[in-house]
Amino acid sequence: MRILVVEDDVNLNRQLVEALQEAGYVVDKAFDGEEGHFLGDTEPYDAVILDIGLPEMDGITVLEKWRAAGRIMPVLLLTARDRWSDKVAGIDAGADDYVAKPFHLEEVLARIRALIRRAAGHASSEIVCGPVRLDTKSSKASVDGKAMKLTSHEYRLLSYLMHHMGEVVSRTELVEHLYDQDFDRDSNTIEVFVGRLRKKIGTDMIETVRGLGYRIQAPQEAK
Repeated sequence: MRILVVEDDVNLNRQLVEALQEAGYVVDKAFDGEEGHFLGDTEPYDAVILDIGLPEMDGITVLEKWRAAGRIMPVLLLTARDRWSDKVAGIDAGADDYVAKPFHLEEVLARIRALIRRAAGHASSEIVCGPVRLDTKSSKASVDGKAMKLTSHEYRLLSYLMHHMGEVVSRTELVEHLYDQDFDRDSNTIEVFVGRLRKKIGTDMIETVRGLGYRIQAPQEAK
């Protein structure tokens, strides 16, 4: 999963990025509203953490522009604790949730997990597909009740496919959502990681849809 952090406070930006990366996300960052708006308007993100009080362009304006352009990624606003009017303005502008400063990083991570789950239509922190169980809270996965040892890239790939269970996901979409903007998009790493995952969860779990991409679904549902 790929997250954008738009926060002008250098230390807070760094803390958010590090916490998200440790939780298994790919993270891009911006320090002002114009840069943040550009990234959110041109790159695909599974969620955005957006501060309201940004230089160059404030967070509410950034959000309004995204929504007007049809950008539907979940957005978590960072607001000042005593500015209830900012919270109302943010929700009206299209924010999905907000956190008041100061906050605990664990709360931000929990809210991001919830936003991504809801966007994919999942209510629980656990996503189950046949024998495979993904715990988005602990960033762990198991097959037939046995814990799997996954690299960070394997986990990201499995997580994205399971969040979009039953859907055909193109290679391009996987690259865009699993790697940062500097990744070599001509690389064949997606194919390599799909092959590794198949060995760990069963070769019939991840289907190659010729010319379109990949789809994960329970074996009894496979066609």
